[in-house]
Amino acid sequence: MSNNTTVSIKAGEELNWDALEACLRANIPGLEGEMTVSQFPGGNSNLTYEVRFGERSLVLRRPPFGTRPKSGHSMHREYFVMSALKDSRIHVPQTLFYTDDEAVIGAEFYVMERVEGTLIRQQFPQDWKLTVAEKRALVFRVFDELIALHNTDIAAVGLAEFGKPEGYIARQIGGWNKRFNKAKTDDVDDFLDVQAWLESNRPSQEIAGCIVHGDFRLDNVIIDSESREVGAVLDWEISALGDPLMDLGNTLAYWVQADDPDYLKGLITQPSMDEGMPTRNEILAYYSSKTGIDTSDFNFYLVYGYWRNLVILQQIYYRYYHGQTQDQRFAMFKMAVNAMGNHCRMLISSAHR
Repeated sequence: MSNNTTVSIKAGEELNWDALEACLRANIPGLEGEMTVSQFPGGNSNLTYEVRFGERSLVLRRPPFGTRPKSGHSMHREYFVMSALKDSRIHVPQTLFYTDDEAVIGAEFYVMERVEGTLIRQQFPQDWKLTVAEKRALVFRVFDELIALHNTDIAAVGLAEFGKPEGYIARQIGGWNKRFNKAKTDDVDDFLDVQAWLESNRPSQEIAGCIVHGDFRLDNVIIDSESREVGAVLDWEISALGDPLMDLGNTLAYWVQADDPDYLKGLITQPSMDEGMPTRNEILAYYSSKTGIDTSDFNFYLVYGYWRNLVILQQIYYRYYHGQTQDQRFAMFKMAVNAMGNHCRMLISSAHR
């Protein structure tokens, strides 16, 4: 859903259009006119299509083709969470239909109303002509969504039984360590010291029972192109109940700032280094003031966030290393992995001075 731009369906990602149309017309009231379909090019995992009936625009999400983890790419999770949050403070698209009947298009899928707007990626849209103060205010409005999510009463929105919040930190650390070791290649460090530090320095108490998004970033939030307000938060596929500071750690590990080392700047995916953008410490202070959660000792969560990013890069590099992809962009990922692992070591070392 990149800036309202769709493309023709990619080869090999076609669906059974007749079965889909029959299913949607039978289950979503008021669909009129001819059905046309195009595809959103963004995203690295789940497939996203625009399905139009006349002037009405819907969005369909399904898992990728091919072999995938049994617990991964859960369309029901996304649908369930967004449906639960529809009357909350958090902006989510209106969900319309879900099915696990793979006979329709070969996989489970769900459909939601399309939210018009812009996804901010490398830079703010030039034609918005935002001042420094307006950019800064917009960023804080986006973080207000994460704050509202973490402040949500899970029982009030029907998510009290959504998962097992206790032990969330241990599961995350153990899971990401296991993924790294499975994807390790001979030309990267094993970082056993970082893994051991994360295992042995888990907070003695965790803040259980908050809804965590799992991948909250600026480019997962649609901004209304006219009002510059948040239109919708997207990509809830790994949402869960857990510790909100782990969620914030993930988010701030993506937030590159001007005084960061070059190896982090090389991975920037959002305009976080623009003039006037808040620093990670400013975001932490803002978050704490709005939630009442103490963020003064955040080092563990930030190390975790960088470690998780490192593992994701290594999983991609593993595919390149073993010839499963020829994309030359991934050839340099081994250097990014080693650099980010050493960055974790630096943060760990600084915490013990």
